[in-house]
Order: sequence, then structure tokens, then C-alpha cells
Amino acid sequence: MAYQRGCLKIVRRKEGETWVLRYRVRTADGRKVENTLPVGFARDFTSEKAAWREVDRLGLLVRINSDAPAAGRIRFNALAEHYLQFDFGTDAVRPKTERTTINTQQIVRSYLIPRWGQEMAEDIRPIELQRWLQSLHSDNGLAWTTVSKFRGTMLRVYKIGLLHELVTKNPVLPVETRSTTNYKAILVTPQQTLEIIQGLPNPLHRTLVLTCAATALRASELLALRWGDVLWEEGNIAVTKCWSLGEDGPTKTRKSEGHVPLHSVLASQLKEWHGRTAHSRDTDFVFPSLKTEGRVPLSPAAFVADHLRPAAIKAGVKVEPGQRFGLHNLRHSLSSWLVNKAKVEPKTVQSILRHSRIQTTLDLYTQGDGDETRAAQGAFLKELGLATEMIQ
Repeated sequence: MAYQRGCLKIVRRKEGETWVLRYRVRTADGRKVENTLPVGFARDFTSEKAAWREVDRLGLLVRINSDAPAAGRIRFNALAEHYLQFDFGTDAVRPKTERTTINTQQIVRSYLIPRWGQEMAEDIRPIELQRWLQSLHSDNGLAWTTVSKFRGTMLRVYKIGLLHELVTKNPVLPVETRSTTNYKAILVTPQQTLEIIQGLPNPLHRTLVLTCAATALRASELLALRWGDVLWEEGNIAVTKCWSLGEDGPTKTRKSEGHVPLHSVLASQLKEWHGRTAHSRDTDFVFPSLKTEGRVPLSPAAFVADHLRPAAIKAGVKVEPGQRFGLHNLRHSLSSWLVNKAKVEPKTVQSILRHSRIQTTLDLYTQGDGDETRAAQGAFLKELGLATEMIQ
């Protein structure tokens, strides 16, 4: 194909108007088709002349006229936008949930692009990345688990860049972060749970807390429930969706979709609420917002702040000011109680919580029990013959 200069065009994209370089490539069957390369945002290059200077700086003309394109002369912001378009657009190999898409875009556009956007992607050094990630924790106060997500996102940006031959190396690979968390969930005993329920005057709130405590449903799954999801005859509750950003969305993972058990005791409480609520059709929310006349479920943030948290403190749960506490703590509490006290098989608990990996159930959701560890230590000492006598 003869030497081509291509032409510039401004296209509308979700992230903003963008200059692209249009040029032609030859397909395997000999046809010529149009292709484009991102140059930069129109807000950064306000004239076509400025955009052409950026084309020259990035070496794009050399690239489109070479059989072996010279990758690497691309700014990080263009690389990041290309990643969002490819991994979350129509070309995505694996569809992402709405929440994952929003979170990733937040990381890319609020953190990665503001810091690295104007840098040439291959000029970014691993040591610079390492220091920046550490500063996010030490100076900005972000948890290491959050910083680790930033590294993972940036790693993926370069991985897609390598796949499309936009870069030739990945500077994120040598960079390390910590992925552990210091967070330890506040656990609620069954006795405290009962006191919380009894301390809530509204039957809607009482039934909500009981259902959450007994099923370990995530708050988003709980709020998405309609009466048609309660399978009375089968003794199950169908989990097929979650409530997110004011509408139904997919469950967190494929493993999350399924059924949770509906014991006869819980079923009787739900039936009592079903007989009292004004929103009892199969398509109505089980836990509706009374302010909106049942059009949407109740607000979990408002419920926790106004009702659950005060009731928990009154029931003796130690919740310090600013400490995280909400419906998710009931999920942690059920997991810990089932494993430590009820001696339920961990695989059964994993099934109830619908975790993809049993390590999540045991490592993150089940805390060690002091009584059980002391009993285990005593059994060892008894085996040594030291249960009733001291070493002489």
C-alpha cells in the first residue's frame, strides 16, 4: 500500500470529543478498510494544526505506513481510554456488571489519567509507579486493598495495550502492593440479633433484619426481592438480581445467582408480613419504601443510620463512632456462628453465602472463636497429661 498521511476527524465519545487519525488498512482478502487511531481529546488540542503536531510527536504516520508498526509512542490517557472502550465496550470478551464498569471508570478517570495521562505510556518507570501507589496509602489514606485495585486496573490497561500492539512492555509488572486488609467486621450474636429485632418498632424493619440475619443475603440482593421470588412450596428464596443505582441489575457473580433456604420459622414471619403489607403482589418489593409507595425498595443507608445502628448499640453491640456497621455485618455474623458454634461444615456455609471460593468464606467471613481456640489448646495439654498439674 502506498504511503498515506490519513486525515483527522473529531468523533464523539462518552469520555469527550476526541481527535482520531483515519487511515486505511488492507484485509486478508485484499480489501481496503478504514481504521482509526486515537490522538487526543479535542479540549487538549483546540485546532487541527495542534492535533497534527501531536500525530507527529506520537509517530503515528510512521506506524500506519510500516508493516511492523512502531508501538509505544502513545500517551497514557489514550491507552487508558482504549482499554475502557475495548474491555467494557462491544469488544469485551467478558461482559462486566454495571457496578464493575462504574468502579473501573472511576479508578481510570479520577486517579490514573489525572496522574499519568500526559505521560508517554512506555516512558513511565516502575519505580515511579511504586512510589505513587505507596503515597496513595501513606498520604491519601487509601486502604491497601483499594491501592491494589489501582495496580490491577493499570496492569490491565497495559495488557490490552500489548494485545493491540499499542505498547511493547508493561511497566506495572515489577510493581508490588499489599492486598491484605485490616478490616475486621463487628460480629453480632444471635441474642443481640434478637434484641435488635425486638427494638425495631416497624414490622417492615423487623422482618428485614430477620431475613438478612437468617439468609445472609447481601443488602442489594435483599432489596431486589419481590414476593414472586419467595418460593413458599419449595422452601427457597430465588436470588436472580440485585438492586443497584435505582434499578435491577445482575448478581455480583454467577455463583451468587441461585437459591437460599427458607426455613419454616422464617417463612411464617414472612407470611405474617405479607399479610400486613399494602404491597403484596408477586411483582411488589418485599421490603418497599413507604415514602415512594412501594415503587422502589427502602434506602439501606437511611435504614442503617436511622434504625439498625441505634438498635444495635442499644442491644450491646460495640460500635465506635465512625466504625463501619450495617446489614453486611449480619452476613459475617451468620458465617462465624455457623462455623464456630453450630459446627456446620464449611462447604455448607459457603453454599449458604454463595461464595465462589471457600477461602472467602473461611478467611474473610469467619472469625476465630476464643472459646473454641482455648478448648483446642486444652485438648492438646490434656493429651500431654498437663491438664491438672504443672510442669515440675
